[in-house]
Amino acid sequence: MTTTTERPAPAVPATSRPRRRWRPESRTMFLLIAPSVALLLLIHGFPLLDAFRQSLHDGTLINTGSFVGIQNYTDNLTSEVFWKAASFTLVFTVVGVFGSWAVGLGLALLLRTRIPARGVFKVLLLLPWVVPIVVSSTAINWLVATSSSPIPQLFETLGLGQPLFLADPFWARILVCVFKVWISFPFMMMMSSAALASVDNSVYEAARVDGATGWQQLRWVTLPIVARSTYISWILMTIFCVNDFPTIFLLTGGGPIDATNSLVVLAYRLVFQNQQVGEGVSVAFIMTSVLVVISTLLYRQIRKAAH
Repeated sequence: MTTTTERPAPAVPATSRPRRRWRPESRTMFLLIAPSVALLLLIHGFPLLDAFRQSLHDGTLINTGSFVGIQNYTDNLTSEVFWKAASFTLVFTVVGVFGSWAVGLGLALLLRTRIPARGVFKVLLLLPWVVPIVVSSTAINWLVATSSSPIPQLFETLGLGQPLFLADPFWARILVCVFKVWISFPFMMMMSSAALASVDNSVYEAARVDGATGWQQLRWVTLPIVARSTYISWILMTIFCVNDFPTIFLLTGGGPIDATNSLVVLAYRLVFQNQQVGEGVSVAFIMTSVLVVISTLLYRQIRKAAH
């Protein structure tokens, strides 16, 4: 009896992974969008790189100056003026984002009810956002600028003294923050109204049948459903608030005693008033870095809310 031994199968040579080839449609699409992408990079990328180059120099608007590296960044990060402006920017942004969101969401929920002349009411609520900021700031100045203005006179009539809103640092901060909420809540109202339009009323009917109160419906039904739209509006409003120059500059100019001096106003003063371009541009880049971090964190919340 003979035995046969099995021979091992020959090893199959490893083949390299086939290269992914572009389909003709993808290649055509790339060629069509390439000029637009190149133009956008040229329009936005070149000024950004040039601004970063200027932030590394100690020049003026006319002369680039000498190279100082990150000295402008370290000077700002160790400056009391910078951190004072940063603290007010934080307060201004938090009040602007969450204040306008709370008012906008409340009005959006109110507009879902059956109220008389709801369409006219909705149009009137958009006026603070539609009216140019120059007109709104002029009106606020007329209301509070001097001791003979209507609101100081009203305070005096009520026995609350006669506050100088634009001369007192405390009242100036409050005025600027309230004014920001006033001109921003229509945007939040529109965002909330668009999100609430997709909510089926049967969800609320089921919640009422289960005995949910109005607050519980808001907490466990409305807010989770509109969470994605809420995070998007927070990102946009955060960017609007941090970069908001006209609201503060037209109303208070950053005063009194730099009480309402935000980072964007500080950057403007350094560049165009003090001719310290490097320090001013470095402030803007620090602002941009913080905004990127905040937007990234909120964007992650959007992705979680989408699942």
